[in-house]
Amino acid sequence: MNIVIGADHAGYELKQYVGEKLQHAGYEVQDVGTHSIDSVDYPDYAVQACEKIIHGEADYGILVCGSGIGVSITANKLKGIRAANCLTVEMAELSRKHNNANVLTLGARLVDKQTAEAIVEAFLATVFEGGRHEQRVAKIHSLTGC
Repeated sequence: MNIVIGADHAGYELKQYVGEKLQHAGYEVQDVGTHSIDSVDYPDYAVQACEKIIHGEADYGILVCGSGIGVSITANKLKGIRAANCLTVEMAELSRKHNNANVLTLGARLVDKQTAEAIVEAFLATVFEGGRHEQRVAKIHSLTGC
């Protein structure tokens, strides 16, 4: 499985940690940056990561900023992206089961490394249930701008 990761300066350290954990677990990881704690604009990295998913170059994305909200809002502006900002394992599982989320966003100021690791593991291990949820996801994609 190919995972693309990206972050702004606030999410840099957590992105690095998650990326290393994913690589050790055998995932192929593409890191679109940022590559330091120098101040940057989170939309730039969210868009770069999501474009890899849109173009079939990655299966899922993980984006990190201070709250996870900015990268989530940015990602959800792009056609074909369903980003979920998750603070718990249960949120990650439900985002996959019910919403077929393809991007996980994390808030580096809101979750510690161990919690983030558990959230990422749950997100990647959970399968979309389909069924009644397929119609709902299709409705999301039929909206203008999705």
